[in-house]
Amino acid sequence: MLYTPFEIKETVDMFLRQKLDIRAITLGISLLDCASASGVESRRRIRDKLLRIAGSLVKIGDEIETEYGIPIINKRVSVTPIAMVAAASDEIDYSPWAETLDGVAKELGIDFIGGFSALVQKGIAPGDRRLIDSIPRALAGTDRVCASVNVASTKSGINMDAVREMGRVIRESAALSADRDGLACAKFVVFCNAPEDNPFMAGAFHGPGEGDSCLNVGVSGPGVIKAAIESCRGASFDVLADTIKKTAFKITRMGQLVGTEAARRLGVPFGILDLSLAPTPEVGDSVARILEEMGLESTGTHGSTAALAMLTDMVKKGGVMASTSVGGLSGAFIPVSEDEGMVAAVRAGSLHLDKLEAMTCVCSVGLDMVAIPGDTKASTISAIIADEMAIGMVNNKTTAVRIIPVPGKKAGEWAEFGGLLGGAPIIGVHDFSSEAFIARGGRIPAPIHSFKN
Repeated sequence: MLYTPFEIKETVDMFLRQKLDIRAITLGISLLDCASASGVESRRRIRDKLLRIAGSLVKIGDEIETEYGIPIINKRVSVTPIAMVAAASDEIDYSPWAETLDGVAKELGIDFIGGFSALVQKGIAPGDRRLIDSIPRALAGTDRVCASVNVASTKSGINMDAVREMGRVIRESAALSADRDGLACAKFVVFCNAPEDNPFMAGAFHGPGEGDSCLNVGVSGPGVIKAAIESCRGASFDVLADTIKKTAFKITRMGQLVGTEAARRLGVPFGILDLSLAPTPEVGDSVARILEEMGLESTGTHGSTAALAMLTDMVKKGGVMASTSVGGLSGAFIPVSEDEGMVAAVRAGSLHLDKLEAMTCVCSVGLDMVAIPGDTKASTISAIIADEMAIGMVNNKTTAVRIIPVPGKKAGEWAEFGGLLGGAPIIGVHDFSSEAFIARGGRIPAPIHSFKN
């Protein structure tokens, strides 16, 4: 295929000036065959398998970066939900499994390893219970391990017993990492309708329906989208939508190339391409700034939900034309601390928690990297989670909550998490109690599917 000089210049500009990158190549590995009645033996098997399959992941990622000139920001691994693997043993504390994963990640130079997870949307088995109880210690005591719990689904409803537990777990995780502004919570996400092939942390795990291993890719390009629509100022939404769609197509082709090549070199199947717009704290790499380029004075003002809905849909429409393997989350992430435009919107007073929740109805995931006051009650955190799970359940989409009660700090103060996690102003929550609501427990039934009006 021949490329014109314009196309070559356009691609160079995407990398050098508009911050286009592969956000992550994530190698999913099944650990089901590592289960053992002995926790020590299980962890030995896990270590051996991870070293064998993922040993060359970082090296291959670096080689592709050099050969193709395409930045790959993170090299990651996701594994079978540890609750499924560790349940075969009689151990009560699952944090040693997290320590094993963390040790392997550091040994291999992997940025994050996800899968310290449990799937409890319909009920909590003994292994799930042990893992949930171990999450605070596991995350506070490791650096690269990420955890997730799926507490709801469109088919099963919302497990409110699990939702209640999540508030407690998040509070305990924050307390154990109080010296780092509750950083442990930044590595933990609560899901509704969790996908089994998500390459993005903190929610990545290798689902039980997956094969023994596969390579998933997450591609990102908020800066490229923003640059493209700058040429559409004053144009109609029809023109704007078409521009976003065509640009998403170009971004996705690059991700398809990298994913296919990385999978070939690793000797594993290519899984999916997640074409989500994932921002970073850097200026020029913001989803919020895309919405503002559409005509909003500040993200969060009236019109923000409509703008985000169109952006997410056009990214998906453009992406599916460039790859037959689109999956994961795919859309637009709106994490507060990881997006400098979102931070600016909170500081300007245009973006509040309630508006952020409304915007999650149409984005990829949900409430992501939101810092709240450290004295927020566990029941309030659980109620925030319940609201977000309801959005996912009723709309048959993935929603999630990654929320951080920052110990010792109040609304308006600053929390710093570092690196790609960034930092954020602390957003206030409602003072009115949800205690009696959360204390009910039980399960909110799944919504009806067949009756339409």
